[in-house]
Amino acid sequence: MADDTHTSPERPDVELSMTVVQYGDASDRCTVYPPGLSGVARMSTWLSADRSAFVGLDAMR
Repeated sequence: MADDTHTSPERPDVELSMTVVQYGDASDRCTVYPPGLSGVARMSTWLSADRSAFVGLDAMR
């Protein structure tokens, strides 16, 4: 069984930022993206989903 607790050369650590937009009449939305990008590079590397779809890392370890 592989040990997934360390970073391998095939999967380097990636820094991500998250922005939450709160809506009064709909689910809050989170957008996750790598910091430091702009323009097309940023628009092609983001992911948005309802806030309820995200969980803390501690909950999944």
